[in-house]
Amino acid sequence: MSSDGNKKQFWKRNTAKVPGSIQHVYGAQHPPFDPLLHANLIKAGNKPPPATPGKPKKATTFQEFESITSDAWDVGDDDDELLAMAAQNLNIEVVMETANKVIENHSKQQERQRQDDTTEPDHREEDTQEEVVEDEEEDDEEEEEEDRVEEGDVTSPEVSFASQSSPYSDSRLVKSHSEAPIGSPKDAAGEHAALHRQRSLPHRPPVIPLVARMADQNTSGTPAMTEREASRLDKFKQLLAGPNTDLEELRKLSWSGIPRQVRPIAWKLLSGYLPANAERRDSVLQRKRQEYFGFIQQYYDSRNDEHHQDTYRQIHIDIPRMSPECLVLQPKVTEIFERILFIWAIRHPASGYVQGINDLVTPFFVVYVFEYIEEEVENFDVSSLQEEALRNIEADSFWCMSKLLDGIQDNYTFAQPGIQRKVKALEELVSRIDESVHRHMQQYEVEYLQFAFRWMNNLLMRELPLRCTIRLWDTYQAEPEGFSHFHLYVCAAFLVRWRKEILEERDFQGLMILLQNLPTMHWGNEEVSVLLAEAYRLKFAFADAPNHYKR
Repeated sequence: MSSDGNKKQFWKRNTAKVPGSIQHVYGAQHPPFDPLLHANLIKAGNKPPPATPGKPKKATTFQEFESITSDAWDVGDDDDELLAMAAQNLNIEVVMETANKVIENHSKQQERQRQDDTTEPDHREEDTQEEVVEDEEEDDEEEEEEDRVEEGDVTSPEVSFASQSSPYSDSRLVKSHSEAPIGSPKDAAGEHAALHRQRSLPHRPPVIPLVARMADQNTSGTPAMTEREASRLDKFKQLLAGPNTDLEELRKLSWSGIPRQVRPIAWKLLSGYLPANAERRDSVLQRKRQEYFGFIQQYYDSRNDEHHQDTYRQIHIDIPRMSPECLVLQPKVTEIFERILFIWAIRHPASGYVQGINDLVTPFFVVYVFEYIEEEVENFDVSSLQEEALRNIEADSFWCMSKLLDGIQDNYTFAQPGIQRKVKALEELVSRIDESVHRHMQQYEVEYLQFAFRWMNNLLMRELPLRCTIRLWDTYQAEPEGFSHFHLYVCAAFLVRWRKEILEERDFQGLMILLQNLPTMHWGNEEVSVLLAEAYRLKFAFADAPNHYKR
């Protein structure tokens, strides 16, 4: 029984201290609540106001406490109803005093703006005077406003206009005079003053879209090109139009990025999939595509055999984890990726399929889809393409991925020795170029293998948006041993890029969360270009002198 008494005493606490209670916030953007303006809401309250104002009712039982706080975490709370409840305990003198301060500050601000304006001083002065006069007459007009609110006159032309033009309105009842004007007999003056007040409010910052600055990536959509971009595109077209493409010149042009229109053929040439001689390209494409689908007929039916079913099952599990989800989760894309990865694993028994290889298909697939579409690939239904186009995209993606993996296959053989060597080299390199970062991670016992393994295994694809990965691979394709060697310096530059954020973290958990969730969602060409320039500087300093990273 004593425990029951203790429980009862626990719930006999001031409801103002528990979640769900109303806390009043005052400020220029959210002025004090006007109880006269919301008289109808107060009258519609569930309970009459307490006899002694200022003393909130105490909950005597758990059921009463629950009824008071049941809306504490409800998403769909009615703002007006909550404010009406809060109004019961507000002191009208405090309300009016705060409102007068807001009006006085606003008037001073308008006075300063009027003095600075030399082109329309008379017009500004008239607006300010109208606004001050209207605010000073607020007390006299409150009764009229109350009557209009009770009669439902909230859809007057002035209110409707304000609700359409104000960036703060969201089809809810107006809570203060600074948000929108209430209908008054002075139609013209009221509307003019309301517009002036709305323009004087601070503007909200623009909302950054989830996929930021897509227009400057040349990976999706068809943005308007600048003069420089058009000039670069012409250079690429002239180079590729010749009977024999100069691959060295193509690499020089491609290092700074490849225009979207010529990226498919440029990647095929740079990866060694297509010959430099233009006359041989069609025959080579036809032969390689037939060869790939010969592998499909020969090997793909064995995916359910005892020796291969584990490989196929792992591929089938990993594909839905890839990004972008809106692309890889399309059934047609899933089928294509399963065939590409399974055939590669069968033909490379030394490594077989390893998690991480699946991510390397996506950039090739997306780039080769651009040969056939103009719109954004993120929202494109791949199954709407003709069957021949899909077969060509699949075969080209397989062969180009195979060329890439031929240079880094030791990353995926038993125990993945290639990745372990690169992570060790990264640690030594960072210790030379930024000792503060290196010592900070040592201090909190962060091992490079714990975060950099994924950087090497997935070639930074899990750290960067797809548009940035494609731009990065333009340079990797142009750089000698780009995927196997230059990638090390890109990872070092990438790590040092976040030195400020790293040094601010003061524990192991914070460092690991940061390094595994680096904020690159809004990165674009500019950030990738700076990263590559820094990586090239590091390569120039250390690549031909490997002992320089050692102490």
